[in-house]
Amino acid sequence: MSHTAKKQYLIAILERYQKSSKKYKKAILDEFCAVCGYSRKYAIRLLNNPFETNQLKKQGLRPKYSKETKEHLIALWHAMGRICSKRLVKAMPEWLEYYESSSLTDEMLIQLKQISASTIDRLLKSERTGKGRSTTKPSMYWYKSRIPIQAEDSHIQDPGFVTSDTVAHCGEVISGEYAHSLTVTDLATTWTENRATWRKGGAQVKLAMEDIERNFPFAITGFKSDCGAEFINSELFKYFVQREEPIQFYRSRPYQKNDNCHVEQKNLTHVRRLFGYDRFDNEELVYMMNDIYKNYWNPLQNYFIPTMKLIKKERINGKIKKTFDEPKTPFQRILNSDKLSSEEKEDLIENKKKLNPFQLKMDLEIKLKEFKTKINKLNNLLMAA
Repeated sequence: MSHTAKKQYLIAILERYQKSSKKYKKAILDEFCAVCGYSRKYAIRLLNNPFETNQLKKQGLRPKYSKETKEHLIALWHAMGRICSKRLVKAMPEWLEYYESSSLTDEMLIQLKQISASTIDRLLKSERTGKGRSTTKPSMYWYKSRIPIQAEDSHIQDPGFVTSDTVAHCGEVISGEYAHSLTVTDLATTWTENRATWRKGGAQVKLAMEDIERNFPFAITGFKSDCGAEFINSELFKYFVQREEPIQFYRSRPYQKNDNCHVEQKNLTHVRRLFGYDRFDNEELVYMMNDIYKNYWNPLQNYFIPTMKLIKKERINGKIKKTFDEPKTPFQRILNSDKLSSEEKEDLIENKKKLNPFQLKMDLEIKLKEFKTKINKLNNLLMAA
């Protein structure tokens, strides 16, 4: 019988023992000694001194972080989009400048600024609770032979080279027409833009790409995609290659998702965590999705949510060890780059001064609520029909 089980058994019989007569106390004591293997004197001492049962409490130091501090940490974690603890630590000081709560004391504020990544993991363990399906179709156009393959991206250090991918909002059925999300991320700075399209034909992807390029904080010099027909087609080939200042157009190897890993991970963090895995089969939803992406979600991610970049990966005794750089926001990575002009950086700084992460998050939640209400309304109309 374990020590904990013995203590639980003691608590169960304690009140009954103290209220019993001498005759019944003897019977309870005999049974207690037989079950737990205690000597009679030790068993009597335990039954006559209830305070000793406090030993059941968890041993060790008292918790440093109170329940209220944990609640503030959880609120900040949700506001930042439930990012990992290492990124959360780096983002915490800046977010706390905007964080307002009547229950936040100075002591809690200091604790939140000093909290470690491992402690965050421990405190959020109970809060943390996931594959999609692929709709990529191989491209058979002759353009495929004209677009070179680039598998390795680690040599790219300057802003401007982007990778892209699409995510299907098809639910459990990939047939029919539905919305798609286009994700474009810069390899050097991790700056990411998303746009929704109705279907994912070459013309639709081109229009979304034009809007993304207009909103990128710097010029795009290179573009890489997978071998799907939404990218390898005449529309995008002409758009990138046949222009006054051509953009280098590359593709990854077929069936090698890791060639495009930098944007593949954004499909989860920037699309699925925002819109989930539901089916959006009404074109009206695309306009609402683009409003959310462009005006709320992307500014929040690019200006206030730190990212981590893999800088080294090595095998040691059969295990892969990965080394990441210090978490920084895409905005900070752009400011640290010497490839952008001071005017471009100044424009970004001015844009950031107009933003408040908590206000962005609040407005985002309102827009998402409107989006879900619209979906329910459309579903009800469909069922009524």
